[in-house]
Amino acid sequence: MKSNPLKLAIFNTFKTKNRELTGEAIRQRSIIIILATQENPIEKTRTSISKKIASKNQVIWKNLYSGVFRDLDEILIPLGLVEESGRLPLKRGPKALQEKGVPHYRLTQSGLLVSLSLKEIKNKQNILEQFFSNGNPEDKEFQEIIQKLAKIAPMFTFSLFEKYVKAFCESKLKNLIPMNLQSLKNISDENIQIQKEFLEAFSNFSGSDKEKTLDLLKSIC
Repeated sequence: MKSNPLKLAIFNTFKTKNRELTGEAIRQRSIIIILATQENPIEKTRTSISKKIASKNQVIWKNLYSGVFRDLDEILIPLGLVEESGRLPLKRGPKALQEKGVPHYRLTQSGLLVSLSLKEIKNKQNILEQFFSNGNPEDKEFQEIIQKLAKIAPMFTFSLFEKYVKAFCESKLKNLIPMNLQSLKNISDENIQIQKEFLEAFSNFSGSDKEKTLDLLKSIC
C-alpha cells in the first residue's frame, strides 16, 4: 500500500474529554467492524452500513449517510483499506441506477489488519486466519507464532495489532503492509520491553515461584 497523506481517524479522541472517541472515529470503526463481520453483500452497501450504525446509536440513518459516504470514498478507499467488491441489482429507482446497481464493499488485506486492532470485535481468530492467508510465504514462521499467541494470549497479541495500527494513524509507520517481525520492531515501545522482561524472568522461575507469581497477578487483576 502506498503512503498517503490522508489520516485514519479510528483512534481520534476529544481533547476536552478523557479518551472519548470522536464521532468520526466511531463511524469509521463501525464501518470497518461491519465489513469485517458481515458476510452478506446486502449488509455491506452504504445504505445498510448507515442503517446499522444509526440503529446502534439510536439516530436517523439518513443523517449518517453523508458521513459514511465520505469515510468510504475519501478516507477508507483511498487509504487502501476498503474496496468495492461488486454491485447489487436494483428493481426500483432511476433507470441509470438500476443498470449500474448499488456498490457493496469489503476490506482489503490492510483493512483486515486494521480490524484486528479494534477491541469491539470479540472473535478475531477467523479474521486473523484470513489476514495471514494472503501473507508473504517468507514470513510463515512469524505468522504461525502470532496465530499460536492469539489462541493462548489473545489480549497481549491483539494489543500488538492495536499499537501497530495506532502507529500508522500517528504517521509513525509509513505502510501497514507487510506486517512482519521487522515492522513490529519499528513500533516497539517501553510496554513491550516490560512484557518481554517479565516473560524472560518468568520462564526461568521454578514451579513453585511460577505458582506464587500467578497467584499474585490474579489477586491484582
